[in-house]
Amino acid sequence: MKTAVYAGSFDPPTNGHLWMIQEGLQLFDRLIVAIGNNPSKKYTFSIERRLELLHASIPSCERLRIEHFDNRYLVDYASDEDASYILRGIRSPQDYEYERVMRHINSDLAHDITTIFLMPPRDIAELSSSMVKGLLGPEGWEDTVRRYVPMPVFDALFEMHS
Repeated sequence: MKTAVYAGSFDPPTNGHLWMIQEGLQLFDRLIVAIGNNPSKKYTFSIERRLELLHASIPSCERLRIEHFDNRYLVDYASDEDASYILRGIRSPQDYEYERVMRHINSDLAHDITTIFLMPPRDIAELSSSMVKGLLGPEGWEDTVRRYVPMPVFDALFEMHS
């Protein structure tokens, strides 16, 4: 059984994340979506809320698990979950450079885990959680943000900013 881990902060989950998850489910027998927690980072939503938002945004599927992990290297988490693959998205040259370095470091730490890169389609290629958060606030933000996030996430953002 081919198992992959797709990890991120998902703060908040975006349509780009959903695209990656859908593609991951097509490529692998089992996909674990793992929210990583970096104690030095300030998050908009708690881990619990991000888990809720992901569950509410993704149709239930036997082959999909949504979890979180703390204070661990991603490859160690993947190894403990019997995952042979790490799924990562590349949106830009900067993402490529960062992910290329991380792929080599991860390979040094666990050479039996392969990193698979996907490039999202053009209409969501620049989409990130940071970009979505940067769009919040100005007049009319609702119409702009609504197209980039799943409805449960939009509702949570709307509630925060009303």
